[in-house]
Amino acid sequence: MELYLDSADIKEIKEAFGLGFLAGLTTTPTFMHRHGITDIDGTIMELSKIVPVLQIEALGKTAEEIVAEAKRQDALGLDRSKTVYKIPVSLEGLKACKQLTSEGYLVNIHLVYTIQQAYMAMAAGATYVCPLVGRLQDQGHDALGLVEQCVEAVNYYGYDTKIMFSSVRNVEHVKNAINIGVHTVTVPWGVMKQLTENNFTQLGTTQFFEHTAQMTVRVKDLIKDKNPIVQHDKTITDCLVQMTAGGFGAVTIVDENHKAVGIFTDGDLRRLIENEGANAVSKKVADVGLKTPFTIDGNELLYVATKAFKDRQVDSLIVTENDKVIGMIDVQDMMKLG
Repeated sequence: MELYLDSADIKEIKEAFGLGFLAGLTTTPTFMHRHGITDIDGTIMELSKIVPVLQIEALGKTAEEIVAEAKRQDALGLDRSKTVYKIPVSLEGLKACKQLTSEGYLVNIHLVYTIQQAYMAMAAGATYVCPLVGRLQDQGHDALGLVEQCVEAVNYYGYDTKIMFSSVRNVEHVKNAINIGVHTVTVPWGVMKQLTENNFTQLGTTQFFEHTAQMTVRVKDLIKDKNPIVQHDKTITDCLVQMTAGGFGAVTIVDENHKAVGIFTDGDLRRLIENEGANAVSKKVADVGLKTPFTIDGNELLYVATKAFKDRQVDSLIVTENDKVIGMIDVQDMMKLG
């Protein structure tokens, strides 16, 4: 099944075709008007250089006018083998379709709402027949039934026509197109970007990234640029300033040799004030009874840190190198690995 993009937005067209596997682009005068495009011919030539196959409108009230418009656009320098001329279904449109396809042009008969219209387009030699599913459903019609009838007619009678599922509004429409067995589906970029999304896929991918990091990333690679460190002879106020300025929940307390002697957390601060009052912030850190902290060498792999967080039931680990404090990691850092 061919996958087309349905758009006139140059930026998203370039982004979408960067994927490398889209079959082509469908666009309409309505799309171009919506994006404020006034140089239609210039835009058509620009698009023709970006996409593998370009489907554009050939408008006219008579077959002669339609054919003349297609040939005028062809004369701009378009590659006839890579350009499809879209014509609204009508007797004049079908007459133009027959003439153009007889001369080697590719034609898409669109704005199809009935199987009778689709049959006439097939008989006229249309390269594509394009029912508008979303618009039909808006009017309460069985659009999917129509598309299925069109596919069955092509397969049963052997017409050399591709059924294009268009007016796609959501991911479910693409699923419908696949299940029905259409030959082509043209999809807006907003919907196309959702086609690979799935919660279980995301969870599995996140887990793979996390587990890979656990086995390949070193603890020191998780250290932030700013890590609050306070000397043990400083006050609780100094700890508070460090935590507030950096938005941290803990600070590492070190001695004069820059060795870790404790961690002071926002929880410790709350408990200290509850027990001793606001004046307690003037106390020296060394006087609050810090526990000897658990440290982890910065060259350890992350799975060692993960085990330490779990076994010791702590939120922060002091990271050292050659017994000197180089920073701190917390459990939130580990949760961001995916």
